[in-house]
Amino acid sequence: MDSVRRVTAGRKRDAERALVEVSTAPARKRDGIDLLVAGSAIGMFVIASSAAVYAMGAILMPVAFAIVVGIVLGRAADELERFGLHPMFGGLLLALFFVLGLSSLVNALLGPITDLAARAPQLAEDVMQRLLPFAERVEWLDRALARSAGDDAFGDVIVKNAGLLIGTVAASLTPALIQTLIFLASLILFLLGRAQLRATIVLAFPSRDGRLSAIRVMNALEDALARYFSTASLIYLALGAVTTVIALVGGLAMAPLWGLFAFVSSFIPYLGVTAMTLSLIVGGLMTHDAMAAALAPAAAFFLVHLAMENLLVPAVLGHRFAINPFLIFVAILFWTWMWGAVGAILALPLSLIAMTIFEQVREPSEPQLPD
Repeated sequence: MDSVRRVTAGRKRDAERALVEVSTAPARKRDGIDLLVAGSAIGMFVIASSAAVYAMGAILMPVAFAIVVGIVLGRAADELERFGLHPMFGGLLLALFFVLGLSSLVNALLGPITDLAARAPQLAEDVMQRLLPFAERVEWLDRALARSAGDDAFGDVIVKNAGLLIGTVAASLTPALIQTLIFLASLILFLLGRAQLRATIVLAFPSRDGRLSAIRVMNALEDALARYFSTASLIYLALGAVTTVIALVGGLAMAPLWGLFAFVSSFIPYLGVTAMTLSLIVGGLMTHDAMAAALAPAAAFFLVHLAMENLLVPAVLGHRFAINPFLIFVAILFWTWMWGAVGAILALPLSLIAMTIFEQVREPSEPQLPD
């Protein structure tokens, strides 16, 4: 027994001596090979993650959209608890209103868009005829038009490709319907299990500090998304009202629909205002003969939108949601490439989520009770 104890004590002393030597040894300086290996590993992870997100876009896109909407509606349902309404039932009620509003929006825009698609060849020809006198003043553009196959070339191209376009749209209807059903199911289930999901995430951390940090991050996410969407909705609603007045004064048909389109498109940074401005230019060219009158509604909308985005939105939201415009632009390009139009809508909320998590994680990890 004594020999066993001496051997055990000797091994223990050797282990302690080795541990001391390792702890006191100077850290090996990383060379270029180590940095290259680390960068390659990170790059491969990013590429693999992007490929997985792209491949599973049909499922991840509606689920991500449902989570973002569910977070906003869930925080609004928590506010309704003051009136004695349970958060779960309040969330379902708000989800019902959201779905009904979305359906009404689609129905309101579907008719004009269908009519516009049916008249697209004739409208394109009319716009081209209006722009030809101005295009002929530019020498290189006049030469390019002279090489075309006549005045009806543009309309012929549209007519010849109409079947392909209709087939593409028809092929996209079934996936869009399936994704809509996935979105609705995900939204309802997220609102029903929101409290249990929060508890599961919090209890997944073993330490008290980790649980408090998880609660703080989730509260910060909900606050950021709810505050952004509520404030942006009021601002863009005012923009839609101003756009309706601009359309009325500018003599454009269906002025309320122009305001509705301005409200919806404003949630897509950069791309929304571009599409709205171009649409107003086309609408003005089809309505007025004078070029100044035709471009006036688009110019007025662009100036109003520019003033709101650069003056009103920063003044109301402050610097808390100030994200680098270049990062927003890159995020829009990335998520549009990944998930199409819905990805462009989710680009800013996802960037806001990433920014909020980064800000919460980089703060000193001092134990703090959540709000």
